[in-house]
Amino acid sequence: MAYILALGSAALYGAADFLGGLASRQASAITIVLMSQAVGLVLLTFTLPFLPSAQPLQADVIWGGLAGLAGGIGVALLYRALAVGRMAVVAPVTAVCAVTIPVTVGLWFGEQLAWTTAIGVGLALVAIVLVSQQGVAAPTARRGGTVPRGVGLALVSGVAIGVFFLALAETDARAGMWPLVSARAASVIFFGAMVLVGKRPLRVAAPVIRIAVAAGVIDVCANALYLLATRYGPLNVAVTLSSLYPASTVVLARLTLGERLNAWQAAGLGCALVAIALIVGGSGAF
Repeated sequence: MAYILALGSAALYGAADFLGGLASRQASAITIVLMSQAVGLVLLTFTLPFLPSAQPLQADVIWGGLAGLAGGIGVALLYRALAVGRMAVVAPVTAVCAVTIPVTVGLWFGEQLAWTTAIGVGLALVAIVLVSQQGVAAPTARRGGTVPRGVGLALVSGVAIGVFFLALAETDARAGMWPLVSARAASVIFFGAMVLVGKRPLRVAAPVIRIAVAAGVIDVCANALYLLATRYGPLNVAVTLSSLYPASTVVLARLTLGERLNAWQAAGLGCALVAIALIVGGSGAF
């Protein structure tokens, strides 16, 4: 079950990132993040009364708030990177950093993996790297002739998102979805302050608002699936599978924006499918 939840979160994360990056091409990334995070907070607030009762501790609220700040900053940087660079390059680069931090911490604290699962985790990392290969098909996406645009932002974004994954996984199962509420509240307060201090405009075209709202709804659903995945399975596997989200971002960018995949990226998507099979098969999830 944990693996299905993690894969579901990956698909939704990728879709939310695609929509957020798309909206950020037409408005400030910070404004888009504030809108999407606020939508997620409202959705969670209305959903909580219909969920099983939970008993969050102070530590759960604190970890949730930390996750919200880190994740919000990571998403803002990611949206900006997706807006200025090719989505097929930026999203996988972010995922490499995002998956490295929690997996390393999990192994450091003694999480054990079956050998097939370990190979799957390693292959997933290879898949993420392959999908990020620029190739020679898009010279306009390069800056200075060497590094694709948005990669620097993507690297910093990945570190922040990795902290988000790690912090959210530290919350207790008895807290239910309350850590996500504190995460969204912290993020909304932080970016609301940034908008006020920076005097950024909140007036955005209606089509862009609809995209931001959709991104917020999908993103909070992805967070919920990831949170559940960490409670039913090993952190290493949950984070790795959730970090396969670039696959859906790349596919959506190809279908809607016409971004073409080179041979390396196509091979990376194939490796991602094999990695999923190894991770799930090695865990005995089915």
